[in-house]
Amino acid sequence: MSAQMDELIAQFQNFQSKVRQAEARFAGVGDMQERIARLTTTVTSPDGTVTVTAGAGGTITDLRLTAGATRVEAGQLAATIMDTIRRAAAGAAQQQAGIVDEAFGDAFGVDVSAQVREAQAEAFGTAAAEPASEAQPRQPSRPVRRPVAGDDDDDFDQGPILRRS
Repeated sequence: MSAQMDELIAQFQNFQSKVRQAEARFAGVGDMQERIARLTTTVTSPDGTVTVTAGAGGTITDLRLTAGATRVEAGQLAATIMDTIRRAAAGAAQQQAGIVDEAFGDAFGVDVSAQVREAQAEAFGTAAAEPASEAQPRQPSRPVRRPVAGDDDDDFDQGPILRRS
């Protein structure tokens, strides 16, 4: 019976060790959340007329236009504003992913930053290796897939989402 008790004690101590490791690993969550809440990314358009600041989650927290912006044609100014917003939000997302990677990347074997860059490359038509917050030439986007009659896999307007079997 003593051998069984020693085995149980060893297992319990091993369990306690794993709990302490998990507690230590997750002790940094509060710091990570605080860093994410404070992050900002500011991007200025190449022509200098538009400056956008984005925070956590890509939330736009500031938009500034120079006096020269009023001399730009409205459609061009709108395109410049949208491009600058996109780049600021992308930069904020990359910064947020970097904070998550610092806190948990090694522990879980994930590279959130790489996943964000790949998602941005697909969404914005940019090269995955380049951060989206840097000025990049715009590549043509992929054509939009049009639904084929009877192909309602992505269209939930024609009925309930859950189907009865």
